[in-house]
Amino acid sequence: MKKLATTVLAAALALFLAPPAQAAGSTFPTPTGPKPVSATVKVPSGTYDGGMKRFYGTGSLGSGGQNENQDPIFQLADGASLKNVVLGAPAADGVHCLGTCTLTNVWWEDVGEDAATFKGTSSSQTMTINGGGARKAADKVFQHNGPGTMVVRNFQVDDFGKLYRSCGNCKTQHKRNVVLENITAFSPGKALVGINTNYGDTARFSRITVVGDSSKKIAICDKYQGVTSGEPKKIGTGPDNTNCLYKSSDITYR
Repeated sequence: MKKLATTVLAAALALFLAPPAQAAGSTFPTPTGPKPVSATVKVPSGTYDGGMKRFYGTGSLGSGGQNENQDPIFQLADGASLKNVVLGAPAADGVHCLGTCTLTNVWWEDVGEDAATFKGTSSSQTMTINGGGARKAADKVFQHNGPGTMVVRNFQVDDFGKLYRSCGNCKTQHKRNVVLENITAFSPGKALVGINTNYGDTARFSRITVVGDSSKKIAICDKYQGVTSGEPKKIGTGPDNTNCLYKSSDITYR
């Protein structure tokens, strides 16, 4: 009996002293080495393979602020691709895409102003983000300023304001589309998507998993009235048959 009591006491003590369980969070790769960047890396064509190095800004790219109109770490021309990159802090304005482009296995450890911005002028252009993840985004992860469609698939986001925002007050506005497929969003966060319904924006969702948000505070799809000056007005949230296209079965909470 004495041996049993000692065993029970030891087990209880171990349980008491054990560290508290940590909430599940995003899992990021370990970079292969550092790569400081003092001027924007321009990719005029083809694919730039970063070899999983950690790229971060220095000099004018190293302020780490949230101010608008910062230069990016990478600028992709129409048709260019970027892969196997880790963006560390400071990340300036991340990646700018000037037309159709593809980002594969790109990770943002600490989002600066925005992780990536979709520019360009063609309604047929597509920006595709496949794999990777982003965390510590005080405001937006992906900013959509030009027309066209942004596709984000197989992506994780953690500690963020909005995963995607169709520009609310660009001087030239467009109809924009976003497609989210196989996304894992870790709380805290404010919204997965913000779109301008008055310009005909659409957002489609499938296989979305939201982690650590039992009270469902993270909005799936916020609707705004976009403007060309001033501030946009939020006018609603949630699914419909025109702009925010998803069903309850497309969203899983755990």
